Amino acid sequence: MLRKILKITGIIVVILLVGIGVLLIYVKMALPNVGPAQDITLDTSAANVARGKYLAMHVTVCVDCHSTRDMTRFSGPIVPGTEGKGGEVFGHDLGFPGTFYALNITPANLGKWTNGDIYRTITTGVTKDGKAIFPVMPYQFYGSMDPRDVKSIIAYVRTLKPIENTPPARQVDFPMNFILNTVPKKATPATRPPASDTVAYGGYLVQIAGCKECHTKQDKGKVVGPVLAGGWDFHMPDGSIVRSANITPDEKTGIGSWSREAFIHRFRFYTDTGYIAPTVQPGMMQTPMPWTMYGGMDTADLAAIYAYLQSIKPVSNHVDHFTPALAKK
Repeated sequence: MLRKILKITGIIVVILLVGIGVLLIYVKMALPNVGPAQDITLDTSAANVARGKYLAMHVTVCVDCHSTRDMTRFSGPIVPGTEGKGGEVFGHDLGFPGTFYALNITPANLGKWTNGDIYRTITTGVTKDGKAIFPVMPYQFYGSMDPRDVKSIIAYVRTLKPIENTPPARQVDFPMNFILNTVPKKATPATRPPASDTVAYGGYLVQIAGCKECHTKQDKGKVVGPVLAGGWDFHMPDGSIVRSANITPDEKTGIGSWSREAFIHRFRFYTDTGYIAPTVQPGMMQTPMPWTMYGGMDTADLAAIYAYLQSIKPVSNHVDHFTPALAKK
């Protein structure tokens, strides 16, 4: 009897192992599956390239992560001359399940990519060679961008100065090396609302600017807190922790008591002609928030974002924004 039970148990274990093996092979070989890159023609007019530059520099801030940031200064402003060269590292010290590097998006690298390759990468997170990008790049949000805006960004990126730079190959921890292939999804493009519909347009900007990503608490890539209520821990290289702010309209813990003018000034302050990003001394707060880039948004766009944020449900969520390295337990 015991022998029969052991035999049946052994058969079940083998079936389970085979099933798991087949599943892992499928995930590794058949995914991600978002469809092929499309044949895309760009509008390369000066006006469209300017629109793409505005978005890439100040709204979607693609150029932020894909350049070299001077993290010795507050908010890590871009080092002039490195625009698009790639190489920013997202590793274990920042809480990531592996070590990931931003791609070189200058023509020195993307010159070998078709417009469709770039479009698919921005909107689905799947590269030219079919690899899934870790969602530190918020392609889940870019996937709902108006195709006109995606194409204008591509038109701008094509004009960047070519910089020869090949970031190291990423190293993905187990089991994320399998899970990662399941993350990309087909794009669900939306139509950009007219600017006259202030709240809807502001919601569109919040979506493509990635506000929902950083200002929503996450754990290992999964949302675990109310949307836009803040509290996501950003582990800084010096051991300190910075937490994203609650930007819902709660009056005590969010931005419900902020005026539109105060909200706009909070961004504009970092682009004032007299502003120089201060050096971050040991023990001082640093932030991954690229204030100097978002600060370049049009006043009307910032006002639209404010209008949208004031329209959503307030969430009471107190956030301790900074824990110095020495204060950690």
